[in-house]
Amino acid sequence: MNSNCLLSIKAYFSSERAFYQSIKNIFGFYPRNIFLYKLAFRHRSAAIEKYNGLRLNNERLEYLGDAILGSIVAELLFKKFPLKDEGFLTSMRSKIVSRSALNKLSQKLGLKDLITADTDNNKQFKSINGDAFEAFVGALYLDKGYNFTSKILIDRIINVHFNIEELENTEISHKSALLEYCQKEKFELEFRVINEIGVGYKKQFEVEAFINGESKAKAIDFSIRGAEKLAAEKAYNQLNPVV
Repeated sequence: MNSNCLLSIKAYFSSERAFYQSIKNIFGFYPRNIFLYKLAFRHRSAAIEKYNGLRLNNERLEYLGDAILGSIVAELLFKKFPLKDEGFLTSMRSKIVSRSALNKLSQKLGLKDLITADTDNNKQFKSINGDAFEAFVGALYLDKGYNFTSKILIDRIINVHFNIEELENTEISHKSALLEYCQKEKFELEFRVINEIGVGYKKQFEVEAFINGESKAKAIDFSIRGAEKLAAEKAYNQLNPVV
């Protein structure tokens, strides 16, 4: 009897039968270590307190999943676009793994029905769905290994739910990308008008972008909004290796 049959039998007789079946229906496989996947969908608002104040939730798995997902997407794009430069590949990766993209993907897959969270407060957590997906990737990697994780993500997620050619022609909003990055890292992003130059229709505004109170970029434009966009692009490009 092969391992898949054994896992299906284990799932059938498990008290977590419904959860096993949800994973199978969405991703096409039965988990081995069900605890990892249950933890992946436990938001910090519903953390379980263990010994010495240790609180069990999906944040550590989210951290791991973020790295694994980024690596798999980077490898996929590297092979798919052999003549494109680093800037193009980074931009494309950002379009796939951005917080808004992962939130939409998670909702489309129905992962919100698997998430355990404080139902009174989870509306304030805007990235709860995308975070859960990344935590799931972390659980999958620990349970099944890198190659299996890569195959599932490429065959059942990226190739099915993302149109790579269409994404090529989608312009990235640096301000939105910077905001998503700061939200993900729990940084505070602020734009301040630090100077006004000229008068009347020739008046320009100088805006400075701050992350956690630290100045990252300055820009000048004839509108505050335009100056914010330019400053955001400069700040985003500075963070390009990690965004």
